[in-house]
Amino acid sequence: MKKMFSLFALSIFMFSIMSCSSDDDYIAVDYDTYPVAYDLRNVNLELINGVYQTSRTFTNPMYETDMLLIYKSIGSTDDGYPIWQQIPITFYLEDGHELDYNFDFTRYDFVIYAGGTFDLTGTPYVQNQTFRVLIIPASYGRNSEVNFEDYQSVVEFYQIDDSKIPEL
Repeated sequence: MKKMFSLFALSIFMFSIMSCSSDDDYIAVDYDTYPVAYDLRNVNLELINGVYQTSRTFTNPMYETDMLLIYKSIGSTDDGYPIWQQIPITFYLEDGHELDYNFDFTRYDFVIYAGGTFDLTGTPYVQNQTFRVLIIPASYGRNSEVNFEDYQSVVEFYQIDDSKIPEL
């Protein structure tokens, strides 16, 4: 009987050892980033292949879970604070023409485009433009009530200090 009990205890011990695993060497990496903001000031869009554009490359690639938002400065308040409007955006000009700003991006870079129903060559619409680029973790925004079109709403939600934005 003692042998039977010993074998039974040994088998339970062996079973419990085999069913356990050690994940001590597993390193958890959080791929969500903290919100980052950059300014592009005094940008002159260049005519490349018939399209006015400017591009930038990130020093470090964005994570796949990040989202890129770009806002264009469309003026300033009486206090001198910039007014930001999210792009893509279409402006309907008084002369009946349209002006569009748009962008695309990858994890490594982005391109901002300008186009219109008229020739933009020599116009102020492609010279000395200012843009603000926000890289935010997309996982935050899935169930949030943040309005991405409203720059101030995004800055407040992600707690971005926009008083000291570095230039990209």
